[in-house]
Amino acid sequence: MQQRISVLALFLLGLFSVADEAELVREAQKALKMGESKVAKEITDKILKDNPKNEQALFIRGEAYAMERQSDKAIADFNKVLELNPDFLLAVDRRGGEYFKQGKITESIQDFDTYIKAYPKSEESHWRRGISYYYAEKYKEGAKQFELGKKVYGDDVENAFWHYLCLARIEGVEKARQQLLKIGNDRRPGFMTILKMIQGQAKPEDVFADIEKQKLNKEDLNEALFYAHLYIGLNYEAQGNAAKSLEHITQAVDKHPIGHYMWDVAAVHKKFRSKK
Repeated sequence: MQQRISVLALFLLGLFSVADEAELVREAQKALKMGESKVAKEITDKILKDNPKNEQALFIRGEAYAMERQSDKAIADFNKVLELNPDFLLAVDRRGGEYFKQGKITESIQDFDTYIKAYPKSEESHWRRGISYYYAEKYKEGAKQFELGKKVYGDDVENAFWHYLCLARIEGVEKARQQLLKIGNDRRPGFMTILKMIQGQAKPEDVFADIEKQKLNKEDLNEALFYAHLYIGLNYEAQGNAAKSLEHITQAVDKHPIGHYMWDVAAVHKKFRSKK
């Protein structure tokens, strides 16, 4: 930490030379990893002022904008990266996520497909494409994506839930339940009760009761309630209850904001379903 502070101090004093550009990039990456998007942008702005063609700095700044949910600016930086280096396909993947946040589902799938074609080993873990498939109403493709995800996310209720959700839109709730992916023990608050809910063995109030008894701190409680409202809402959608679904999704978005991509999923869901 002390080394990082000294590096930033030199940066702020304007004492870095062009030769130190690589070190600045590393410092921007560290700041981003720590969630300090503002610091990451300050550093990358300095780099890009001296060298507008530094693709790594552009990519990191794009990630910082994405972290702040400034999708237009993030996409602009990812596009600049790709203009400089068309083979920098991680920028394509990240751009796909930002397109999704904007509700541009087709474009998000196109970018995810491009990335997966270049890096086939990434397909099994690419749950974001599966979610895009769901909102594109490509439910068979979505179910296949989450079935692949079983190899990576064997203990993750969310992967099993989205697989169920896609199948429910094709075959109905009962048949979807019969094909639930088997998972291990998801230790996150409320998630095993969420699994029981889609199995027909628990009710929404049981999810909240499970969370309440765990005596979570304020931040963890907020996150747990976000996921509870999100997945209760999605389960109501699977059951054809649009009003109850939107009610819970709206609570997830408006009352329990979190920094994860899943909040953006909830926000996109709310936007799309509010139009119907």
